[in-house]
Amino acid sequence: MDIFVGVIVGLLVLMALVTAHEFGHFIMARRNGVKVLEFGIGFPPRAIAWVKDPKTKKWKRIPRKDWKKPQDDLIFSLNWLPIGGFCQMDGESAEDERKGTFGKASFWAKTKILFGGVMMNWLVAIIIFTILAWTGMPEFLDNQFTIPSDTRTVSTPVQIAEVAEDSPADKAGLKANDYIVSIDGMEMIHASEITDYNEEHAGNEVVYRIRREYDTHCPDDCPECDCISNHKVEEQDYKITLNTAESEYLLGVTMKTSQALSYSTWSAPIVGVGLTAQLTGETFKGVGIMLWNLISGIGSQFSFDASVRETGQAAISSVGDSVSGPVGIIGVLFPAFTSAGPTNLAFLGALISVSLACMNVLPIPALDGGRWLLIAIFKARKKKLDKATEERIVSRAFMVLLALIFIVTILDIIRIAR
Repeated sequence: MDIFVGVIVGLLVLMALVTAHEFGHFIMARRNGVKVLEFGIGFPPRAIAWVKDPKTKKWKRIPRKDWKKPQDDLIFSLNWLPIGGFCQMDGESAEDERKGTFGKASFWAKTKILFGGVMMNWLVAIIIFTILAWTGMPEFLDNQFTIPSDTRTVSTPVQIAEVAEDSPADKAGLKANDYIVSIDGMEMIHASEITDYNEEHAGNEVVYRIRREYDTHCPDDCPECDCISNHKVEEQDYKITLNTAESEYLLGVTMKTSQALSYSTWSAPIVGVGLTAQLTGETFKGVGIMLWNLISGIGSQFSFDASVRETGQAAISSVGDSVSGPVGIIGVLFPAFTSAGPTNLAFLGALISVSLACMNVLPIPALDGGRWLLIAIFKARKKKLDKATEERIVSRAFMVLLALIFIVTILDIIRIAR
């Protein structure tokens, strides 16, 4: 049931983010004198549509029998496939010279229109992060952007999920569901901090401050006894000698994922902008690393050295593991984040909005950045970009993009099946 709800929520969130992207194109097109024929939520087949009367400026429903007839003004439609949205402009070919078309618009106007969607996705992320900074921002990144003077961090201690038998933790008396408050007097917020500290002190004695919660019951089960279902919370220090670095494990526990929330007041809008910029940089960095691993990995396969080829295969494999498509996002990420609560879900939505912005900036002809680069190249060469050339370049790039999406989808399905 959680997976089903997560998939539905994922589809709705992705549709909202793509629709917001298209709304950015819509605003820029209207502000720069380009006529928009239709703005749609979802993809066809069409479910219902309205048209804005150019005289009365009121919206009226278009009868189904008139759907294929050209309309005098903007059409707003709701469509059956919940996988995004679209903004259909008049004369989207650069060759079109009619007044009010995209092709007739100036280079600067085309730039604003093409990157309007990108700016809208960044704006959505900034708004979500600003709200989260007020209500509680999850800390997912190392050195996540904050304004220290206006940040209050609230965290729950890391909880132990399992304790290995005969491990240092088991011998010391640690139990499942215990909370690790501190080690040697130092507060530990993340499980990774505990792991790092243990590695630094392998083979040494450390003092774990443990919080244990449990319910006590009256042994006689008398109905008037006050101690029935009495919730107890105790904290106690445990001296533990960690295993050496060569051992299978140092402490011998499995830890549950913990989460810290940071709260801001006046700096919330600054945090919204700063975190969006930080995630944008991390996204481009990740894309760069992925491309480098792919190129270097493929190149290494031509080496005569077996170890070099093996390293290259690992690099190529890491590319597949780091990429997630629609199936992975909707089928895995959204169910997990939905069950984790609305705060984490909102963070994921903002993160995907940043990713949509970054992907559309890339110089891929089928996307906004690629279309702009194509127009810019022909403008720099002072040559006219004819419709046939534009369609040929964009369509071929689109086919490559579809092939990549297909490959990523197959990888997502394989990962889910595991």
